[in-house]
Amino acid sequence: MIVRLDSVSDPLLDAYARLTEAQLRNKLEPEKGIFIAEAPKVIERALAGGMECQSLLLEEKMLANTASIIETLEAVNPETPIFVLPHKEIEQLIGYELTRGALGAFKRPAPRALEEVLSGARRVAVLENITNHTNVGAIMRSAAALGMDAVLVTPECYDPLYRRAVRCSMGTVFQIPWTRIDNWPEGGMQRLHDLGFKTAALALRDDSITPRDPQLAACEKLAVVLGTEGDGLCYDTIAACDFTVRIPMYHQVDSLNVAAASAVAFYELARPAEGLEAR
Repeated sequence: MIVRLDSVSDPLLDAYARLTEAQLRNKLEPEKGIFIAEAPKVIERALAGGMECQSLLLEEKMLANTASIIETLEAVNPETPIFVLPHKEIEQLIGYELTRGALGAFKRPAPRALEEVLSGARRVAVLENITNHTNVGAIMRSAAALGMDAVLVTPECYDPLYRRAVRCSMGTVFQIPWTRIDNWPEGGMQRLHDLGFKTAALALRDDSITPRDPQLAACEKLAVVLGTEGDGLCYDTIAACDFTVRIPMYHQVDSLNVAAASAVAFYELARPAEGLEAR
């Protein structure tokens, strides 16, 4: 249902009016259970992933470019509002330049149980306390693209459904199963072991092995644990893991950004001994 508006003060736009990152996290998401998807491709992937759209916000010129999205929404619920505003009004509303002309407000899905997410999984990523939304989104994209079956995030890790994380993931956060793993590292690590997973900490340790070590490929189930920028994984996490893995570096470079490191590690570790075909 197309709704043309001419004022950013309209209460129908409340879901979009507090889009600074701190406000979105502290107010909208806990209280109303909303996340924001930005750009047509991301919105398409959210819809394909079964997310429930509450409204769209578009520039007038984007109506033609998002015709298939609008058709999908109308087929599910003809009453879903599609708000249309001039470019300058949208920029005033959200507080930054919207380069792709489309935003979607979606209902936050209920958290999934760990056992459900890990059912049938053989290679998973664990994100420990990663506190950068860009990195979280980039890691989700690498995990989906490079053969991980699921992603787990610890209690202190930033939210994969945060606007910037969703955008940086290019919507792949809706394509790969994920959930939070509680009581990390003690109880969470034990749950992974109880479910048959070996665990590999990506860390700068002299006693580490490389991602190509045959021991890793031989693991039927493997969880790759990545830590935050700077501090990396906590000591207790490394001590509790079955393996410590370090990507070899050259030219006196000591490490990669965690998102780049995740791509290298996932590519090497996503393939069990018998091989894994791209899908």
